[in-house]
Amino acid sequence: MALLVQKFGGTSVGSVDRIRNVAKRCLAAQRAGNEVVVIVSAMSGETNRLLGLAHQIAEVPEAREMDAIAATGEQVAAALTALAIQAEGGKARSLLGHQVRILTDGAFTKARIRTIDGTKIVSTLERGEIAVVAGFQGVDEHGDITTLGRGGSDTSAVAVAAAIGAGACEIFTDVEGVFTTDPSICPSAKKIDRISYEEMLELASLGAKVLQIRSVEIAMKYNVPLHVRSSFSDAPGTWVTGEDSALEDVSVTGVAYDKNEARVQLVGVLDQPGVVAGIFGAIAEKNISVDMIIQSPSVAGVAGVAGATEVRADVTFTVTKADLSRVKPFIEELGRAIGAREVRYDEEVVKVSIVGLGMRSHAGVAAKMFGILAKEGINIQAISTSEIKISCLVASKYTELAVRALHDGFGLGEGVGR
Repeated sequence: MALLVQKFGGTSVGSVDRIRNVAKRCLAAQRAGNEVVVIVSAMSGETNRLLGLAHQIAEVPEAREMDAIAATGEQVAAALTALAIQAEGGKARSLLGHQVRILTDGAFTKARIRTIDGTKIVSTLERGEIAVVAGFQGVDEHGDITTLGRGGSDTSAVAVAAAIGAGACEIFTDVEGVFTTDPSICPSAKKIDRISYEEMLELASLGAKVLQIRSVEIAMKYNVPLHVRSSFSDAPGTWVTGEDSALEDVSVTGVAYDKNEARVQLVGVLDQPGVVAGIFGAIAEKNISVDMIIQSPSVAGVAGVAGATEVRADVTFTVTKADLSRVKPFIEELGRAIGAREVRYDEEVVKVSIVGLGMRSHAGVAAKMFGILAKEGINIQAISTSEIKISCLVASKYTELAVRALHDGFGLGEGVGR
């Protein structure tokens, strides 16, 4: 008998009929000889509705109360799913975060899981029941309800799977799996049969919305196989697993894009030790994450000695658009303090990335990427790389063109998913 964790997102439990469909899937898995644990999100749109009510009451609601409100969406979905399983002739019991004892830190609205006590889940399974666990939530050491941030039900599912030693974690969603790129932009996008944890982690961090980043991190740490598949189809989806030699045969696995980028440029700062450290130290103190960074030297201004020049540089970096409003007030002041000539901002940018394990062993991938973009007349404003990823910052008006050109240029639409 296999131990299986199944997670169903908001669209999968978005109506009574869809909850009944989930119940049938869970029972089919149990009747096939599996012990089944189900993790559910709130019904589609419910979390936004609940948080909207909070904002009607208070302009800036307290985070603790926000979590208490938001967690009720998953509570309702879990109880309804358990009832639906019972109505189909099965046995099920709903469990909330504090009942399972998903212990988190005290960071309301974005808590991180510390430990999970799987005892109650195991005892539920031993009675022949399907355990239906409310996703997205836990409890801190003081007994307060906490939530794990948007997409947190994915994290709940993988963490529970790791805690109880499940053989696999199925992530049911409204798409058929992980695709080589966004099918709504590129009709030639193909479903990928298998992808490594590392590639999936990069794609998730670069804008792909299929899996929440922390869920992939946990799966990779505890070696939990993930199966991303559609809740509206019986077709196989995408397996996210450890890497092997077959996965390295392909240089590029997928193309991702992220429109949530804003560019900040400090023009003409002194090019000397300590200046850049001061800039990014000040940003870090504000708890703002920086993505791409470029420093380009230039000569600007005349020093006190006649005929001599002082070397200056332009320092460019990107932050999320949400963080840009937090950056502007103090970066202007910081710019004046370090003698920058001006500070420029640009929100009309997009980060386009290619990802693939094969980049480790295939030379010329970066040159090919830059050549593809150049052929389409797309100027690159910034570049960042990792061992299996190359990202380019370009003007947002070129988003669709860049994605399609890179996807087709690397032949991702030609073969079946690996």
